[in-house]
Amino acid sequence: MTSHNETQVVLGSPAELADALPYLMGFHPDDSVVLAALHGERGRFGGRLRLGIPPDRDGWPDVAAQLAECLIDGSAKRGDKPDGIVVFLCQDPGAGEQPREVMERLRPFAQRLRVACGRLEVPVVEALCISAGRFWSYLCPDERCCPPQGTELAPPGSSAMAAAAAYAGVQRPGSLRAIAGRLAPRHPDADRQTRALDAAGGALVPRILEQAGRETVRAETVALTDRLIARFTAAPPPAGEAAADTDARDDALLTDDECAALVVGLQDRLTRDRAAERMEGTEATGALRLWRALARRCVGAYVEHAAAPLSLAGWVAWSSGDEAAARVAFGCALESDPEYLFARLLHQAVNEGLDPEPLRRSLRRQRRAEEAAQPVQPALPGSLPSAAAPAGPRARPLCLPPAQPSNRGSRRPPGRRTSRRTARRRDVRSKE
Repeated sequence: MTSHNETQVVLGSPAELADALPYLMGFHPDDSVVLAALHGERGRFGGRLRLGIPPDRDGWPDVAAQLAECLIDGSAKRGDKPDGIVVFLCQDPGAGEQPREVMERLRPFAQRLRVACGRLEVPVVEALCISAGRFWSYLCPDERCCPPQGTELAPPGSSAMAAAAAYAGVQRPGSLRAIAGRLAPRHPDADRQTRALDAAGGALVPRILEQAGRETVRAETVALTDRLIARFTAAPPPAGEAAADTDARDDALLTDDECAALVVGLQDRLTRDRAAERMEGTEATGALRLWRALARRCVGAYVEHAAAPLSLAGWVAWSSGDEAAARVAFGCALESDPEYLFARLLHQAVNEGLDPEPLRRSLRRQRRAEEAAQPVQPALPGSLPSAAAPAGPRARPLCLPPAQPSNRGSRRPPGRRTSRRTARRRDVRSKE
């Protein structure tokens, strides 16, 4: 098998596949099921999908069928149906559990995935379980290479894939949990931030809902966005600074009232689209830090409001070439609000390997037209422009509800009454 890069790396054993997974995904996929497509006689890697392992075993057949369909049909739609699939199940032991017990517990899920792919006439050529620094193959019967007690993963940086990545200047991937942790809501005084959000909502939402004040609020929000991006750009993190230290410094660059005004203002769809134009060069770097900091301020009852800044963070990351960070951000956005169409469409696009450049061109045209004070159609009206949309008669909805680490709070259970605050936010988003 070979990786689809300029420097080809042959992966000829389960051990090499297990070691290559973080480099294929761009992060260590904690608590995840990953499906990777293989193409051609030499097994070139193609599309890949990740989902949090569902805790409910009863849902495994449906999830397996959706994963197989989404990966295989998505690849076939682009004219390159997979010739095989590699399955990875990654989960560390729970309390009192041994790694081998994790492997046995997940064995039925691996079998469901094999059956689901087989029904679509694509074989699973390898299925691995990775837990606590060891791996097992569900398909290899040879105990000489795949013993019952599992096999230790190669020491970090010692494999052929790690050497090739280092030669190419690719940093060693971090964990999914660490990437998502930079987006999780937190504030030293959550009650104070909540009061600021309450006040901003009371002041801005009535103006947004009225035709006369809506465009004024949009202009104020975009102006605030530009000021804050300039502030972040003027205070770059020191070289080599730890992510936690950078995030703490970024948090200190914002006041509670600024965060509240921007969070509420971004609930308006066109305002969010205009903010999405900040996506290139040094402006993109400052914007990404701002959107991450803003998502962290969506505390308490305002967790759902994080869908907008999280989606913007994913868009800037994708536009800048960091697909791994983009997938995580879009997944977090959909966890905060599973119905957020902007995140659903962009997540589908990045998972299907679409090029973000057509969308970037559309946003550039929109920005130039606005600077020239010409009327222009919004580039992101909740759906991808036709140049970037998936092929076919219509764009399919994202067929998987992306699951991320659960430290962002639980989703709204079915049947629960929608709060007035949530209803008000949705009114802002839909009112045009």
